[in-house]
Amino acid sequence: MFDVKETDLFDLEEEAFDTVVEPDITFTGSIRFAKPFMIRGNVKGSIDATSDLVVDSGAAVEADIKADRVLVKGKVKGNVVAKKIVFVTASGSLDGDITSAQVVLEPGSAFTGRCTMVK
Repeated sequence: MFDVKETDLFDLEEEAFDTVVEPDITFTGSIRFAKPFMIRGNVKGSIDATSDLVVDSGAAVEADIKADRVLVKGKVKGNVVAKKIVFVTASGSLDGDITSAQVVLEPGSAFTGRCTMVK
């Protein structure tokens, strides 16, 4: 069984993120980043990253996402491609297709789409 402790993505404190889109921010457009990024607000567009993305509780993202690791605690609508892992917590929802090496859907999470696991 997968243990949440197996991924240090949960251990990252807010200080570990160079950029945080706060709850009072709505952003539309393309986002590219190379260091851990957290979304607490609303984002529409596309996200292309070579690092980790956290969609925090209460956040809403309408975007196709490419990242190293993706943690979904809020709502994501769009396709997600992650090199290492896509993790949807019990408070999270993902409406779109997932492509990743590892996928974790906690009990209580919502997922609508196709899942493709790659090596």
